[in-house]
Amino acid sequence: MLINRREFVGLGISAGFALAVTPVTGLAITTSEEGLVLETLKIGEMPAYMARPKGKGPYPVVIVIQEIFGIHAYIQDVCRRLAKQGYFAIAPSLYYREGDVTKMEDIQKIISDVVMKVPQAQVLSDLDSVMEWVGKQKEADAKRAAITGFCWGGNVVWMYCHHNPKMKAGVAWYGKLVNVRQAGEKSPLDIGGGLKVPVLGLYGGKDKGIPLIDIEKMKASLKNGSEIVVFPEAEHGFHADYRPSYHPKSAEEGWKKLLQWFKKHGV
Repeated sequence: MLINRREFVGLGISAGFALAVTPVTGLAITTSEEGLVLETLKIGEMPAYMARPKGKGPYPVVIVIQEIFGIHAYIQDVCRRLAKQGYFAIAPSLYYREGDVTKMEDIQKIISDVVMKVPQAQVLSDLDSVMEWVGKQKEADAKRAAITGFCWGGNVVWMYCHHNPKMKAGVAWYGKLVNVRQAGEKSPLDIGGGLKVPVLGLYGGKDKGIPLIDIEKMKASLKNGSEIVVFPEAEHGFHADYRPSYHPKSAEEGWKKLLQWFKKHGV
């Protein structure tokens, strides 16, 4: 079901940048809409943003997982960048039950009042619903599906690739590797050795929130073709072009590696 701009206000999808991330740097990228089909829609009750090339397809699918800031301008632009590469890109609003983080100004309240209250099982189930929906879209080829995500979403990538072995590939951008959610939930370090979907992890060598010792432990646990690349000069959030953490060289190289990884694994 398509939803108009007025209807998606309050559902975790913002036409601009999330309030908690202003001021926005002058390096923020805006990808042209030319040649693309863009839709804000609902999958059941879950809002989502979709971008794909104009045409019949079917196009390979990439699920894009948000940072803690929801489906704001940056995540939507990532979808458009993927669409320009020939993908059917879909970004579901995974916090819609708990609150609209795009309208919250305090990062700590976003984490405590929303993010920490989103159960891991709920996230995985919601992504199953996205894949079920994708399988019914004539423009999408659900048999060639990958997933990528940033920060909180990077963590989700590892976990969903463990949960759903039908995915072709995943690319996790600086997702935490230890348990950062509710008690009893598993972390990437718990499941790395059991991955059946190849995941590429992209991390910053200067990331103060993800110790290199965790990255090395994760590397040692990986099997079945998964890999981790560390960019020595990059901080956390190095792909986020609207934030001071943006590191253009690492972001560009990471994006190339993402595209190569998807092609290598048939997406």
